[in-house]
Amino acid sequence: MNTLAFDGGPGPWILLFPLFWATVVIGGLALLRRTVWRGGRGLGVGGGFRAPWQPAGTAHDDRSPIALLGRRFAAGEIDEDEYWRRLSVLDEQFGRTGKGGAV
Repeated sequence: MNTLAFDGGPGPWILLFPLFWATVVIGGLALLRRTVWRGGRGLGVGGGFRAPWQPAGTAHDDRSPIALLGRRFAAGEIDEDEYWRRLSVLDEQFGRTGKGGAV
C-alpha cells in the first residue's frame, strides 16, 4: 500500500502541512512572548515600564535620579550649571548617552 504516491493519493507534500502549522503556532507564541507576555522581565530600572524597542537599562520612571534632577531643574531649585554637572555624573553612573535633559 503506497499512500504517499501520486496515483490518487495526497502525495508527499502532505507532510508539509504539519510543518507549516507548527511554524505558525511557534511564530505566534514567540510574537506574544516578545510583546504581550513580558511579565516582570519587561520592567526597566526601578520597576518602570520599558517598551519593546528600548534597551534593557532604560525606563520611564518618575523615581529615577535623572528624572528627579530634571524636576529640580524645572522647579528652579538648581541652576543650569549645577544641572549639567550633576547630569554628567549620572550619565557616567547610569550609562545614558544623550544630553537631552530629564528623561
